[in-house]
Amino acid sequence: MGYSRNFWAISLAMFLFMTSFNIIIPELNDFITKLGGEDYKGLIIALFTITAAISRPFSGKLADVVGRKITMYIGTVVCVLITFMYPLSGTVFFFLSLRFFHGFSTGFLPTGATALVTDLLPAKKRGKGMGVFGTAISLGIGVGQFLGTPVANLVTITGLFFVSGALAIASMFIIFTVKETLENPQPFKWSFLKIKSDEIVEKDVLPVAVVMFLTAACTGLIFVLSPDMSEYLDIENKGWYFVYYVISTIIVRLVAGSVSDIIGRRETLLIGISLLIISMIMTGMAETVFWYTIASFIFGMATGVSSPTLFAWMADLSPKHRRGIGSGTLFISLELGILFGSASTLVIYDSTPDTVLDVFIYGVVLAVLALTYVILHLIFSKTNQKYRDEREQRRQERLGGGFDA
Repeated sequence: MGYSRNFWAISLAMFLFMTSFNIIIPELNDFITKLGGEDYKGLIIALFTITAAISRPFSGKLADVVGRKITMYIGTVVCVLITFMYPLSGTVFFFLSLRFFHGFSTGFLPTGATALVTDLLPAKKRGKGMGVFGTAISLGIGVGQFLGTPVANLVTITGLFFVSGALAIASMFIIFTVKETLENPQPFKWSFLKIKSDEIVEKDVLPVAVVMFLTAACTGLIFVLSPDMSEYLDIENKGWYFVYYVISTIIVRLVAGSVSDIIGRRETLLIGISLLIISMIMTGMAETVFWYTIASFIFGMATGVSSPTLFAWMADLSPKHRRGIGSGTLFISLELGILFGSASTLVIYDSTPDTVLDVFIYGVVLAVLALTYVILHLIFSKTNQKYRDEREQRRQERLGGGFDA
């Protein structure tokens, strides 16, 4: 299947955007520590995700009414403004406030982009297409995490923030070239920001949202702990974990992106979540650089299998006229999951190597819950479908019998 210019343009824009906000993450633990806020490391990711989740109902509605592109523009503008303000941080409160408002950027741009990509992909190739689109996202995460420490060493942390802002500006220019896919977009009205109860969550995609929440919580744990774990293992680059994560997730997405189109979404998730459980165990127990690297590679495999499958499943279940809200619902669960995971470290992790394993045992529990949910959903949905088929067959037999009489 060939992909349109629109598809490649939005994928490139997402790559630049994801690189922009990930490139600063490896250095933020040190940044807040120098401000005197070592005990608030868990809030660096948590506050970011709170606003991202809050903004999803608004971005989802705007994507379905005003247009996919307008929604993405809002995200990039916020990203640029906030990123350039980070060097002004003189207190922990001001820095954490910027993290809070920075979350609006991921609340808007990915929602509009995912809705636009869903418009472009035919249903039978959705898993494969989401795999390619997700590769751009994962590459942005990996490249950003990998470059964070070297760039900071080269141009200082202040220069790193400016590099991040420049990448966001580049993403905005790419979005200018993308063609709108929403049919009959309406001019913006302030009344569109009034959200009705049925515009917050798309109920049809709730099963996907549950799995996303539980698996994303594991990612939240890794976001908080991986920079510190690099220090514990004497790895200079704090984004080391994500270097090998991105390599494996890209390989898996490109090779296995269409698996869920063939064997089914939930069946594919059983594979991905099983890999996630293994990666949580190995990461928590890693005492050498070698095993830490292997663990990151397996985590990348888990993400490479599960992420495009979840987005394809969401696209399958979302009504066409509510794809923005459907995308927003999935991203809300993603952000809430990362928030839950990262905030949990405030209770479990005490910024010493002694509590690292405790955190990842907790991650194993979350992943096992996700696996159990998918298994139960698969069993009961098949049972319910069988019941519906049998009921329909009996109804047809009764109608047939009455006609013959």
